[in-house]
Amino acid sequence: MKSSNGLKGLLVVVVIVVLLGGWAMWKYNSLVKLNENCSSQWSKVESQYQRRMDLIPNLVATVKGYAKHEQETLTKVIEARNQAKTTLEQGDVKAIENTQTAVTSAIRDLNVVVERYPDLKANDNFKELQSQLEGTENRIATERQRYADAVQQYNRTRNVFPTNIIANMFGFNAKEYYSAQQGSENAPNVSFE
Repeated sequence: MKSSNGLKGLLVVVVIVVLLGGWAMWKYNSLVKLNENCSSQWSKVESQYQRRMDLIPNLVATVKGYAKHEQETLTKVIEARNQAKTTLEQGDVKAIENTQTAVTSAIRDLNVVVERYPDLKANDNFKELQSQLEGTENRIATERQRYADAVQQYNRTRNVFPTNIIANMFGFNAKEYYSAQQGSENAPNVSFE
């Protein structure tokens, strides 16, 4: 009788260990999938940044032909683009966002130049490039939102007990959200003087 009880006890322990192991493996795999989703979404943000970087030289070349005397604004766009390209290659999320803010500001200044010179706005090539750039900005905003959603889902899953035990055991750290530059909640002041 004692050996039968010992065997049943051992069987219960084995079943509990197998269930806990299965649960831990399921949670681990869930975290891996969510982590990969975050990486994939950030890659899409970077892809849109690269698209922006590829469009800017064409935009600048078109604008240069029509607004040679606005060289300072065009130089800012080129410099911002080059700096953004360098940080994009380095992969630092915060640095990328800072340089992308500079690109956005330079493009905004360029759009003010466009408003000053109606002939520039009338150029079909410029209109197409401006449309492409606007579409790219919209794509960037969409991918940033999707990245934020992926990070939220990952962090929520990672931080819930008892999944956080598995996350900490296997080094699944919390992800950082995209954060806008301070002051970006204020509308830019556009002046045509």
